[in-house]
Amino acid sequence: MELSQRIISARQQKGLTQEELAERSGLSIRTVQRIESGESVPRSFTLKALAGALEQSYEQLTVKETPTPDHPAPDARHFLLLFNLSCFACIIIPWGHFLVPYYLLKKRSQLDEHAMQRGRKIVRQQVYWVITLHLLLLLTFAYNFFQVSIFHQPQYFAHYLWPVFIMYFLNAALILVNALLIRKEFN
Repeated sequence: MELSQRIISARQQKGLTQEELAERSGLSIRTVQRIESGESVPRSFTLKALAGALEQSYEQLTVKETPTPDHPAPDARHFLLLFNLSCFACIIIPWGHFLVPYYLLKKRSQLDEHAMQRGRKIVRQQVYWVITLHLLLLLTFAYNFFQVSIFHQPQYFAHYLWPVFIMYFLNAALILVNALLIRKEFN
């Protein structure tokens, strides 16, 4: 519902005319008419005056209603599935696991709250994945360093590709699980 419609609805619920609303809020009748017709976008102090006159909080008057998870936006499922697949950008762009999805999520502002939460969770998972991969690589380096410098056993090296392959397979599994959850949630 648009702001002008929310103001009209709140005024009618209170049983007020436009003149009475103008008088209560300290605004001119013409200002109230322009706002309700959608001709002008009111400033915050005007909205606060209207909210006070309608006995509502500023947030109640200005916050847009979002679709419930039972009725998500029609393209949210498609976007989230592609968004989830964008986590494979790591193959082309280092750290693309979360940078590409984060950028896509920032550009897509019209998603409902449920879809935004799912998108944020995917980005968070990818950030944790990158941190875990780097920690495993550091542990592999530390193991190899101690094998050579302290234990003098260079034949027991841990190869750096093992943690990378293991983590990439885990990330593929994570992306697959997220795709299944998205299909289930947004059907």
